[in-house]
Amino acid sequence: MRENKSFYTEGMKTIKLIYESLVFAYKSLVINKVRAILSLLGITIGIFSIIAVFTVFDSLQSNISNEINSLGSNVLFIQKWPWVMGGGMPWWKYFQRPQPTLSEMREILKRSSTVADAAYMFAVTRNVYNGDNSVQGASIVAVSYEYNKVMPFDLQEGRYFTQNECLSGRNLAIIGADIAKNLYPGEDPMERNIKIFGRKLQVIGVIKKKGKDVFGNSPDDWVIIPVNYARGLINPKNINSSIVVVSKPYVSVDAMKEELTGIMRSIRKLKPGADNNFAINQTDIINKNFNSLFRIISLVGWIIGGFSLLVGGFGIANIMFVSVKERTNQIGIQKSLGAKNYFILLQFLFEAFLLAVLGGIVGLFIVFVLTYTVSPLIGFPLTLTLKNIILGLGVSGFIGIISGFVPAWSAARLDPVDAMRSNF
Repeated sequence: MRENKSFYTEGMKTIKLIYESLVFAYKSLVINKVRAILSLLGITIGIFSIIAVFTVFDSLQSNISNEINSLGSNVLFIQKWPWVMGGGMPWWKYFQRPQPTLSEMREILKRSSTVADAAYMFAVTRNVYNGDNSVQGASIVAVSYEYNKVMPFDLQEGRYFTQNECLSGRNLAIIGADIAKNLYPGEDPMERNIKIFGRKLQVIGVIKKKGKDVFGNSPDDWVIIPVNYARGLINPKNINSSIVVVSKPYVSVDAMKEELTGIMRSIRKLKPGADNNFAINQTDIINKNFNSLFRIISLVGWIIGGFSLLVGGFGIANIMFVSVKERTNQIGIQKSLGAKNYFILLQFLFEAFLLAVLGGIVGLFIVFVLTYTVSPLIGFPLTLTLKNIILGLGVSGFIGIISGFVPAWSAARLDPVDAMRSNF
């Protein structure tokens, strides 16, 4: 019982001493405001540099991942060119590959047991007209009937093509919100005509406005038309086509990719030892490459901010040495009245810790303000995450403890008699 009481008493005594150390540290910072501000400035700049870099690139990475994932994790793209070139194959071999075709898409749907649906598409850039109004360099996206199942999009008004309209190659179009606004200002574009390739097409739908993604792409300037209509007007040599496939439920992308490789090799009659003359791309490739890029950028952020933190840490250490020198006589009096070494050490250590954390808070506040002012200018939202807030406070507190330990240790080891005799 006595041991428990003694333990409780010692615990309360320790808590009281820690509290008094914090009070001493706080009073010292209040008394020396200018010195405190100058000390925390280096930490503020360092934390701002690191967290600003992390905030920008975490937000960018989140937006890129969301855009990539919106394509679907169970979607593959059969194309001529790989999204990432590797393996030592020269570019001209890629160039000699044939484009995927509509007939190949149909063969895939016949032979595959893993593919739920597939669509054929290609895009070209053309000017679009309605009388005196025009849109320069619009994206003309030619699609098969299944496109809206594989890559769904929302319509503001109107409808999608019927299967018969796609197969017969009717002169119909679904236009983006910006196309509708520029060609039909203040008017309803439905059932009206637009002109592309010198031909008239009837508007049957308007895509819901989406805005540009982080890659600068947007369906707002698209004109979607049946692929069988476009094939009669565009030279197949001038297009880059894609077959977009989506897997059945509970079928892995890897299993679908392996099956599609075999099917495509069979369709193109490739010999067993021959290289593939097609690429099967998946969104995971983009994510992996961006993740590698962001790891490098994070390292650069640490290096840039690290120099500022180093300068800030030396600044705090220097100020703490000055503080110890100024309060040497006070330390001697405290020790003569029974103050323990750890009380003196904690007193100065907390002062350094508070200085650094205050600097970190100011740096985080500046980043927080910038997230609201800069976001509208760069086109995607910046978010100061809880992870980065904890990181900023943790790093600044750590720097404070490391920078303040040596001055605090030297203060704790002072002889009380010599300290009291100090005339500083």
